[in-house]
Amino acid sequence: MRSVYHLAERLMGMDAEIWRRHANPWSVFTRFLALPLLVLAIWSHVWIGWWAVVAMILACFWIWLNPRLFAPPVRLDSWAARGVMGERVFIDRRDEIARHHRLWADGLAWASLPGLIVLACGLIWTDPVWTIFGTVLAMVPKLWFVDRMVWLYGDWLRTAGKELGDV
Repeated sequence: MRSVYHLAERLMGMDAEIWRRHANPWSVFTRFLALPLLVLAIWSHVWIGWWAVVAMILACFWIWLNPRLFAPPVRLDSWAARGVMGERVFIDRRDEIARHHRLWADGLAWASLPGLIVLACGLIWTDPVWTIFGTVLAMVPKLWFVDRMVWLYGDWLRTAGKELGDV
């Protein structure tokens, strides 16, 4: 599972500066629009046909652009910033965090899978109920994952003797 997180980080082209920018609460909260925007772009084939590909490309561009768009936050004590910093610790310093945090984080990542399957079925069948339900079912574990990263980051800071902002 570790390599999946590193692969995603590489695909997004994340470096220390981009991670710091992504810690901006505006970046985090607007990032939660990524899946609904992508779903809407895919669904738009019903209305605009093959032009939906343009909408999908724009949604993917938003996913890439979002962590780069906002200035680094002045402070890193917000829930959103601590969630991003925790995710960085989880990816880069996995061996330094408590086992229960690793298990929960991996479990929550896998918990999105049923929602993604329901979502895919809804998109294939163009069924709005399945699509919306699948989107919500996929997003709830991601929100919980970010909250878990806040907890992980706080524990890591205490046990590693680090200060807010360290990774």
